[in-house]
Amino acid sequence: MSDSKFTTPIAQSLHSELSERSPVSNLGEKILAIRNSLRPGQQQMADWGSGPLAISAVPGAGKSTGMAAAAAIAIARQYERYAQSRPSSRRHLVVVTFTRSAAANIKAKIRKFLRDDLSLPQTGFFVYTLHGLALNIASRHSDLSGLQLENVTLITPTQSHRFIRSAVEQWIANNPGIYLRLLEGHQFDGEETERLRRQSVLRTEVLPELANTVIHEAKSSGISPEKLREWSKQTTDEYTILSVAAGLYEQYQNLMRSRDFIDYDDMILAALRVLENDSARRIEQNQVFAVFEDEAQDSSPLQTQLLEILASNWEYQPENSPLLTPNSALSTQHSALNLVRVGDPNQAINSTFTPADPIYFRQFCEECDRIERLATMDQAGRSTRIILEAANFALKWINNQSLAKTNNGQQTPDNRQVPFRLQTIRPVETGDPQKNANPAPIGQGLELYTPRDIHHTVELLSQRVIELFGEDPTQNSAAILVRENRQGRWLSEALASVCKEHNITLYDVGERDRRSHVPQEILALLQFCDRPHSPDYLKAALEALVQRQLIPTQDLNALASLPEEFLYPGPLAAPQPETVQKAARLCRNLLRARLELPLYQLISFLALTLNYDQAELATADKLAERVNQQIAGNSSMGGMLSTLSEIVSSERFEPVETEDSEERYTRRGQLTIITMHKAKGLDWDYVFLPFLHENLIPGRFWVPPQSQFLGDFTLSEVARAQIRAALHGESTIPDVTQAWEQAKHLKISEEYRLLYVAMTRAKRLVWMSAAQKAPFTWSKPENLQEQAPCPVFPALKRQFPESVVNLAVMAK
Repeated sequence: MSDSKFTTPIAQSLHSELSERSPVSNLGEKILAIRNSLRPGQQQMADWGSGPLAISAVPGAGKSTGMAAAAAIAIARQYERYAQSRPSSRRHLVVVTFTRSAAANIKAKIRKFLRDDLSLPQTGFFVYTLHGLALNIASRHSDLSGLQLENVTLITPTQSHRFIRSAVEQWIANNPGIYLRLLEGHQFDGEETERLRRQSVLRTEVLPELANTVIHEAKSSGISPEKLREWSKQTTDEYTILSVAAGLYEQYQNLMRSRDFIDYDDMILAALRVLENDSARRIEQNQVFAVFEDEAQDSSPLQTQLLEILASNWEYQPENSPLLTPNSALSTQHSALNLVRVGDPNQAINSTFTPADPIYFRQFCEECDRIERLATMDQAGRSTRIILEAANFALKWINNQSLAKTNNGQQTPDNRQVPFRLQTIRPVETGDPQKNANPAPIGQGLELYTPRDIHHTVELLSQRVIELFGEDPTQNSAAILVRENRQGRWLSEALASVCKEHNITLYDVGERDRRSHVPQEILALLQFCDRPHSPDYLKAALEALVQRQLIPTQDLNALASLPEEFLYPGPLAAPQPETVQKAARLCRNLLRARLELPLYQLISFLALTLNYDQAELATADKLAERVNQQIAGNSSMGGMLSTLSEIVSSERFEPVETEDSEERYTRRGQLTIITMHKAKGLDWDYVFLPFLHENLIPGRFWVPPQSQFLGDFTLSEVARAQIRAALHGESTIPDVTQAWEQAKHLKISEEYRLLYVAMTRAKRLVWMSAAQKAPFTWSKPENLQEQAPCPVFPALKRQFPESVVNLAVMAK
């Protein structure tokens, strides 16, 4: 039989390799050997043969290793079937992960199992991110997807993105009546300065934030502007928030189409358009024998829909059956859905700034449980036992507190109102294959401190770091996990001299993140230099200067609403406070440089003005070279701004970076400062969690003072809660008060899950502290006041009294 019989590249590759190899007689024994080396939860994944399967895995349970082993075994079984029936080789396994680094990691593990343990070709599977998979499908059928890749530009819309801002301006022009109603708010005396301030707040903060939130929420769920308007008719709020959101969303879509721009949700929608076509759907499904998904708790409804369609065996579906909706296949003929989803709803930490909602993976787990297709990976070997006990206690305590507030203590096993799924982390059994599983603790393994203030916190943390790293720092890895980048920046400065003295490498991950913002900061300053009397451009420049801590935090809307009075106050103007004078002087210096320096030197000058560090300066130099090359022969401020805008919008510009990020974060002999969000998926011997205060975890759901004229809520969070209520099938869309409470509950739940993730990053020691005095806001770390600890912190101290460090004894 010739290779032409094999219609897909993967089948041709596999046939070619197999034709040169002798049959593997003991493949079954090799499969069994891999299977028996796994933990019970991993074995259930490895035993998968067909149909849907949900795997709920605790932190440190070995999800990626289990999935790689199960994937290799599934490919091997296809290999066995190939030996008897060649057509079956035309199908391959699709593995989907959340990030590119995770995709590379699991691909390497699958190849290793195939090569070393099974002696098989390293083929028969593909690994994608969700968006990579969607793009692959859409590009293969560009006539159906409408996605001509050579003509479109991919962007990630943010609140400050120019398309969002343009959509806001167009909506205001088209809806003056509704805009005036927003401007009036709850009360307005007509004073001109206040009117200008409110205009600035609405145009640069409130409406862009509403647009950004709703665009993400609606598009990722397949909701159109028309549907939002329909839902708006079910609400009675005075601002018609969902109707306003629908208008902003519609304007954004029109702008995107007119410029041939797409965002990540457009890629998913394009793939789904392909799969609406019967022929294309069957072609795609006929190339896949199963789909394995990792980090399933972070999927949006549309992403789930895409995977379920792809994983459905069309041969089992009725003719002309409608497209699947999330989880619908489970309620019909589940044997037709070859889908394995692995995740941990207790590590869902993205739902307040992405459309991901843990409710969808919970529903999948519940559906699978009903048909006995749910497995739990509850054994974890990463952490020492007391860390597991502390994490388990925190989970149960937080759930009980949530139930006491929302459900009068009526607890049910699968209650969706609680932050966590009821799932206990268990240590591994004796003889587990993981090396040094559940390692011995360092000290108590859990250490709880209550310093006097944040400066005392640094002293205690420094002492412990020096003790732990000892004479040979290269034997240990450690990280300080912070809630905000501003905390990390302050800690980095406070710890620099101590780490240098003791030969401990200090690495602040936030520095790299800030380098990725270099083009946006430079653009903000250049736009101001070009049009200094624009309130929007002035405010954006001031925001960049505040972010770089070059001027004090202050009411920027008041400054930006009257640019000329701020920059060049007349002799009759009221005296400016020192904070305003400092900001004005710096802005005037920028304008003077614009007049005195040649264009090609401006970016380098601005980089120095922004007080960039060496790596940021290198990134700025790279940016300047790129811009100057593109405007060569047509050097003008307009050309420079246009080029920079394109770079910022398309996200094609990469900061100067020379090392692999994840390896860099966890290197031995290094103290890494990283946010709790970025720490997910990583681990260290020692983890420090300072500044555990109630105003950050779970945080206070508050309305910024500048937008309180609209009411005791924010438009964006109300819209998010109303959209999710409609998506979750609730009988009525909540009113503003109810929606605000639901948004608050979502935020609190996610913050507690974030703390749970942070605690479970530690292998041998988790060091936790809540200082008695701390800043109310870390933009002003010098202003200390009494701060209440995160509510779970005192509960941990009561539960683990032996872990409470007596500071009076230490002082002696």
